[in-house]
Amino acid sequence: MTRLLITIISLLISQSAYSQWHRLPFETMGTSAYVEFYSQDSDTAAQLIQQVQAEFERINQLMSPYIATSELSRLNTLAATENITVSTELFQLLSRATDISNQTAGAFDITFASIGFYYDYRQHKKPDPKVLQQAKQLINYKSVLLLADNKVRYAKPGVKVDLGGIAKGYAVEQASLLLAKAGIQHALITAGGDTRLLGDKRGLPWQVAIKHPRQDDRFAAQLPLMDTAISTSGDYERFFIEDGIRYHHIIDPSTGKSSTGLLSVSVIGADTTYTDALSTSLFVLGLEQGMQLIERLPEYEAIFIDAAKKMHFSSGLAQQ
Repeated sequence: MTRLLITIISLLISQSAYSQWHRLPFETMGTSAYVEFYSQDSDTAAQLIQQVQAEFERINQLMSPYIATSELSRLNTLAATENITVSTELFQLLSRATDISNQTAGAFDITFASIGFYYDYRQHKKPDPKVLQQAKQLINYKSVLLLADNKVRYAKPGVKVDLGGIAKGYAVEQASLLLAKAGIQHALITAGGDTRLLGDKRGLPWQVAIKHPRQDDRFAAQLPLMDTAISTSGDYERFFIEDGIRYHHIIDPSTGKSSTGLLSVSVIGADTTYTDALSTSLFVLGLEQGMQLIERLPEYEAIFIDAAKKMHFSSGLAQQ
């Protein structure tokens, strides 16, 4: 699932320091991405930027449902008729997605694609009521059977999986680990609505702005953060409006329709893979149930923006 782009507000630095910060915007996984980190070795920095881009593309080739040769596409084509052996990496992410589905009572469900592919937001297309009724019965994360020896089977024909609600966060997290292992202590990596920060910005916090959900030129909040992750899910990145109804890409698994009640949810915590999936889950759950869930997760915090554009903060943020 495509997420809202989190705008990064870079702090002003001197010209001499600028040469030691290395930055690159690039396109990957169907969205815009950006990497910025501090290194005094320009040659090593150039190599690391290439490695970050390569890591995103590797994961894209593995997990994209739009690339015919990806492991995920092979699953979607064959897993309803036979057991398919996948890589340990993909198997582990599918397993983690299942754990999050259980934790969120199905609000996070990678089989939303069983109906999601009937929507075309650019062409303003949606499934008719009959197709909707039939396809939504295929949305059930328990239909993805994780078997021994990295084998996967779909319980029903027609089940489709899309990892858009977790794969970009996973890619951001893996890229940040790559930089950390190379000795980088100050870095920012973002793709779509998923951002990972390593350390601070050389003595100052990174300034991360969350876009206003209804005004492109405004921010809803600006957060000073360091050594953490933040993901935002919103109803305005891929959508169309018809007869006054907003059809967007965050599907409620219980209805097969676009989730309603919130405009955006941002989650802050240690792991971008989890903040990615959790921001989607809270959006689907809505303000009351979403707040109840986030309050049970002491290491994670959330900012909700409701339909009236009012912001709601989990208790850890409200106390700051």
